[in-house]
Amino acid sequence: MKTTSYAVGLALLVPLWGLAQTNDDLVKGSANTGEVVNYGMGYNLQRFSTLTQINSGNVQKLVPVWNYSLDDNRSEESQPLVYKGVLYVTSHNATVAIDAKSGTQIWKAKLEYPADVPRVVCCGIINRGVAIYEGKLFRTTLDANVIALDAKTGKELWRQNAADYKVGFTMTMAPLVADGVVITGISGAEFGTRDFIDGWDPDTGKHLWRTYTVPEPTEAGGNTWSGDTWKFGGGSTWITGSFDPELHTLYWGVGNPGPFNAAVRPGDNLYTCSVLAMDPKTGKIKWHFQFSPNNPFDYDSVAEMVLATIDVKGKPTPVILNANRNGFFYVLDRNDGKLLAANPYVKVTWASGIDLATGRPIETDVAKGARSGEKVTVFPSILGGKNWEPISYDPKTRLAYANTLLFGGHYKTTPAEYKAGEWYVGMDLSDLWEWGTGPRGELKAIDPMTGQTKWGVPSDIPRFSGVLSTAGGVVFSGRLTGEFEAFDAESGKKLWQFKAGSGIEGQPVTWEQDGVQYVAVTSGIGGVYSLFSGDERLASVPAGGSVWVFALQKS
Repeated sequence: MKTTSYAVGLALLVPLWGLAQTNDDLVKGSANTGEVVNYGMGYNLQRFSTLTQINSGNVQKLVPVWNYSLDDNRSEESQPLVYKGVLYVTSHNATVAIDAKSGTQIWKAKLEYPADVPRVVCCGIINRGVAIYEGKLFRTTLDANVIALDAKTGKELWRQNAADYKVGFTMTMAPLVADGVVITGISGAEFGTRDFIDGWDPDTGKHLWRTYTVPEPTEAGGNTWSGDTWKFGGGSTWITGSFDPELHTLYWGVGNPGPFNAAVRPGDNLYTCSVLAMDPKTGKIKWHFQFSPNNPFDYDSVAEMVLATIDVKGKPTPVILNANRNGFFYVLDRNDGKLLAANPYVKVTWASGIDLATGRPIETDVAKGARSGEKVTVFPSILGGKNWEPISYDPKTRLAYANTLLFGGHYKTTPAEYKAGEWYVGMDLSDLWEWGTGPRGELKAIDPMTGQTKWGVPSDIPRFSGVLSTAGGVVFSGRLTGEFEAFDAESGKKLWQFKAGSGIEGQPVTWEQDGVQYVAVTSGIGGVYSLFSGDERLASVPAGGSVWVFALQKS
């Protein structure tokens, strides 16, 4: 790793790094309006801020304060962290520390990969961010390493290899530090890997535990796999989990089984397409809930498990909110995983509903036909009702804001033969999409308990950015064509937009520094939709990654 440092003056460095970031800081992260120390802007992943300086009445006065080039032509999906006046952001091949007010680079730590790494990356050469803890930054790499960096200098402190990238393992997610343990997931299900979640010692990098998302035959859930199918069963864990520090419980989503051809692997295929409630100290599974048993349609469940307290039958209840890729919006009791609600939030044809007593989908002839080898048209498509792009939950409006996908897909099985390091999907990939004639995406304000849309803002090309909401009544999102947008949280009325230099697939954040509220987002096209959709309208969108920071125009 190569690090470039730039002096910013001793007077600046002392306040920046005089105090190490602590576990208590992480626990209080969602209430800390002066910094962004958690992925998801809090352990709860609500991506909500109580700041009101920027509000629905003045957001039209938002202007760029600075722009920083990431010197990268890949997709930029990273969520920045902000601590003691420094903004930390990643690209696939670098970690950068930037003065949050001026945009001046403090240091940049570059990564170099073996030349064959891109061959085993499924769906975009990306990285989604860092974790920060006790003066260290933690990130993952495409060749499946976990790295600790000195937050002051960018110097590499330790590096641990999690798995062999040559057989399909990669890492794109931001780590999570919970109860003093660095926790990481893995990608690889499209290559027939058997996937897992890891715990690491933040000081030394010592490997503390590993929990496989596909159990062996003698383990709990092992009887849901036939023969040796568990050895290639998938279950990727490529989106950062949430954490309840009072319950000392980690909630982590698990991806699709391998291959997509469900006939190859009879059974429910635990713990794929599930959420795992885990002890972060040991990795022990406390309980699980499976959203899509024996899933044929790539409806992985890695997406954010948002923690909130909402009224259920008049009683404030701690819950998990999940806009699942399978098209249903789930509400689970986060104490025990009891299903409280599950309703469609987009068009769904593979199931007519979810049985609240069992939690199992009530499948239609579409799902049954897919398993029997028929070519079927299914809604949602394999990209889901919502893909990886994270939602925001506003406890003030009690709405979830999500960039949803409105198109369907075609599904037809093909034979699946496992070969190490090669795609293992068992599905015809030549004719994937059922576009229809209307908009392909919609930013929706969704009632979690009913799945109903309070308002929606459709877009011809779907949005693939994260969403940020604030107590100022503003919802921020971005378009693949480059517009960074602000909407009224109550009505969905568009209030403002700014044209960035490339498509926006990043995760916006906000914080207040020296009396000024800032909003930051990364720009840079190249993610899963642009790679696989064949959407010719994106041909004119230039590549090129950068960070944009905005504030209200000074009067």
